[in-house]
Parts: sequence; structure tokens; C-alpha cells
Amino acid sequence: MSDTKKRIRPKDRATIIQALRAGVVPRSGLHHVQVGRSDELAQLNGDIELIAEGGSSIRLVIGEYGAGKTFFLNLVRLIAMEKGLIVVNADLAPDRRLHASNGQARNLFAELTRNMATRTKADGGALSSIVERFVSQAMKDADEQDLSGEALIEERLTPLEGLVAGYDFTKVVTEFFYGATTGDEEKKSNALRWLRAEFTTKTEARNALGVRTIIDDTNIYDYLKLYSQFAKIAGYKGLLIVLDEMVNLYKLNSSVARSNNFEQILRILNDVLQGHAENIGFILGGTPEFLMDSRRGLYSYEALQSRLAENTFATAEARDLSGPVLRLQNLAPEELYVLLSNIRNIFASGDKENFLVPDEALTSFMEHCSKQVGAAYFQTPRKSIKAFVDLLSLLEQHPSMQWTDKIKEVKVEDDLGASEKDILSEGGNGHDGDGLASFTL
Repeated sequence: MSDTKKRIRPKDRATIIQALRAGVVPRSGLHHVQVGRSDELAQLNGDIELIAEGGSSIRLVIGEYGAGKTFFLNLVRLIAMEKGLIVVNADLAPDRRLHASNGQARNLFAELTRNMATRTKADGGALSSIVERFVSQAMKDADEQDLSGEALIEERLTPLEGLVAGYDFTKVVTEFFYGATTGDEEKKSNALRWLRAEFTTKTEARNALGVRTIIDDTNIYDYLKLYSQFAKIAGYKGLLIVLDEMVNLYKLNSSVARSNNFEQILRILNDVLQGHAENIGFILGGTPEFLMDSRRGLYSYEALQSRLAENTFATAEARDLSGPVLRLQNLAPEELYVLLSNIRNIFASGDKENFLVPDEALTSFMEHCSKQVGAAYFQTPRKSIKAFVDLLSLLEQHPSMQWTDKIKEVKVEDDLGASEKDILSEGGNGHDGDGLASFTL
């Protein structure tokens, strides 16, 4: 590729290369490897703007293994933070669900709050800084207006009192204020523990903070709606919840557990479609089986099937991206070529004069991979991309080596079979096999 590209910071370069070699999606610098998906990103960008304006949205991002779900979710997550939203994200797992009775739903909420992120704290752990920002601003305004800080905080949080546990939420934030003004770090810590769903009993919470409720398995969605309103009060545009690995609900052996979790999804879907939720959005990443399987997937729940049914007039050439279900297509060979070019550009830190291999090497590498594993080299390119990163790393360390000789030694295996085996197993390990393949956006 001969186009001049923007220089890449050493930190972003190192982060991306390390992630690709490890087989995971980079947490930063995603725009350096992004290819395609302009239509899908336009739809999600519209959703983000809708949330910022007081609306709500929900999308089910559905794709085969290697279609780019995790990369897409991470990219939308970054866009939302740039637009001024608070973003929380988590992967569902056997011990993290939307509905449960043994702490799994509370575990999911705790994971979401641990991963809470903003534009200035994009790597997570932003909850404490968000609360501190809100309290500090209230204290400053109270001093300027010669008012009580406690009274001003309670006044600003008044809109929350109509929501589930809104009164206790206000009480906890006020306790954080007391801790901040008196230097009582234990009180501040207890307030954050409550907000992170780390209290396991109401008695413990009452003794520590004087509140009668805690965040538990029965109310995590109510608290997510409460957090979305607090986000607005605290100066942000809203809250985006990103949940990946939804396939773990499909893997649940208990039909009752699956049904309860599907009911929670239905409740969220109804709230969004009927306009009962404000400043909140959901993005759920899953496989076609999770959506369409008539025995274990969302389509096994009649109410969800009717609401998630896709436009019967849509075709592969005329796709309808306006509905709740957003399907991601597999990577095309042309897109893989662009992706390889982007990776080459990352190694060169954005300077085409430092390219380790010419354009010819990209096509030769793709042809070599095609001979070894067929179409899987671009449809699920985890192994192909890792092999290409390994090749460039070696050439970078040994400039005298010839790429023409080393490409012949590249060994690529088709790892699609293992992923499919995992999804079909009753006792899956909680991972949908998307790994590096998901960065092939």
C-alpha cells in the first residue's frame, strides 16, 4: 500500500503487536487494524447518538466464528467513550449471567462495574473517579452558592428517587461525600463496595452504610437503569452496556436457567422498544446458534423470536441493518489483504519507508495459507494472522533474512473445527472461540 499513513505511537505499536501475537483483540489502537464495517458502524454510531439524546437501544451482534464480533464490540465501545458515554463491558461465563439465584447475576454486575470506563479512563476502573468527580463538583458548587454540600448532592440526585433503590443509592453517594470531607477512607471504601455489588448481605450493608438494600441477583437490570440516570446527572451522556460471549446462555444445561435468562433479555428488549428506558444502550455479542437454535437459542422463546425476526424482504445485496439483530459477515479475501497491509504498517510505525515486506509478500502469504487450509485462512484467520505477525517479527529482528524463503516455512492450521466442537459441547468451557478471529473487522 503506497498511501501515506498516520504515524503510530510506540505504545500503540507495542500493544497491538503483543495482543496479536497472544491471539487476543487489542484494547487500544483498534483504528490501526480496522477494515470494512462502515455500514454497521454507522448504525451503531446512530444508536450512540440516540442514547446521548435520552433514548435507548439494543443490538444483538451475531456472527460466525471469525466474523469479528469481539473486535466490533470493542470498537463501538471506544466510539461510545469518545462520544461522552460511560461504558461497562463483560463476558458472560458460567459464573456470570443475566439471571441467577446463586450470585452469578451479581457477579456479572460486579464485573461490569470493575470494567466501567470513560474517555479519560478507558482501561476500566472508572467508577471511583466518576463518583469523586460528581461529589467534588457538588462540593465546589455548594461553596460558591453558600449551600450545604449534602443538601446539594441530595437535590441533584432527586430524579433517582423514583427508580428502584434510588433512595439507597442517594444515601450511599452521600456517605461517600461524608468520607471525602472527613477523610474517612473506610466510609468511602464501603460506599464503593456497595456500588460495585460487593456486599453479599443486607445486614452487612446496613451496618456499614445504613442502607437496607444491596445489589443482588434479583435487581441488576434495575440498577443498570439507575446507573444510566446517574451517568447523566454526573455530566456524561448515558450508559452503554456491552456483553460478549452470550453463547454461554445457549450452553446452559438447565432449560429453566436458560428460560429465566431469556426472560431478562425480553424485559430489556421490551423496555427499549417501548421507550421505557432512557440514556441506556445494550450490545449483546453471540453466535447464530445462540440466536436461532429452536431448542436452546433465543428463538426457542416464542416472544423473543417474534421480536427478533428479521426483515423477510432483506437480501444479501439489500441488507436491513435497522433491526435489533445485526449480522456480521465473514472476512473476505480482499479485506484480509487490507488487514495484512495494516499490520505491516503497524510494524513500520506508519512509515512506508520502513515496510518489512513489499505488497508481493502479502499476496504470496495469502496464497500459501490458502494452499494449506483453504477458505478458512480468511474466514477464521486467527492462525493466519498470528503466523504473519510471527513472520514480520522475525524479519524485523533478522534483516538479512529473505521473506521469500520464510513464507515457504509458514505453517497454518484450520482452527475452525475446534471452535465448532466447543460450541456444540454440552459442557463448554464458557468461551465461544472468538479470540483473535474477532479482530478481523
